[in-house]
Amino acid sequence: MERKLAYLALFAALIAILTIVPAVTLPIGVPITAQSLGIMLAGAVLGARLGFLAVALYVALGLLGLPIFSGGTGGFGVLAGPTGGFIIGFPFAAFVTGLVVEKMSAPVGVATFVGAVLGGIVVLYALGIAGLMVNAGMEAKAATVAMLPFVPGDLVKAVLAAFLAQGLAKARPQGLLSRA
Repeated sequence: MERKLAYLALFAALIAILTIVPAVTLPIGVPITAQSLGIMLAGAVLGARLGFLAVALYVALGLLGLPIFSGGTGGFGVLAGPTGGFIIGFPFAAFVTGLVVEKMSAPVGVATFVGAVLGGIVVLYALGIAGLMVNAGMEAKAATVAMLPFVPGDLVKAVLAAFLAQGLAKARPQGLLSRA
């Protein structure tokens, strides 16, 4: 139990740290950050349930006011901004990523890439686009087109998550809770 709590805290901290990697904010108000890599890794390493909880902890700390969201923001007000749908989607993205890694019988790297694409891109974009439609008044087509610049970077993050998870599986198999 203590080990699992430590993993939750570790991954919440990792996501917060990846958020401060210099971000590039696009005209629609949504920044390109490295935090989605942390979300993909949380699901891939911890599995669906613990990955969800780790990312939910990160989100909860940010909503409580810690300045750990992109741009050093925090508090409930961010939910009303262009990134609100993404923030809500973070735990669900980790859950889907973890679920795929847990259930897919392919090698860890392959399962992580597939899970990261499905969870960290498809699920996250779906909720992010919904947030843009609600918070920024964008139409579905415009919000979807606005996401296109993010796809190449997120695919790179999915590949990186796959390599990192595969490396962890080889170096320390017991550390990959999603496959334990």
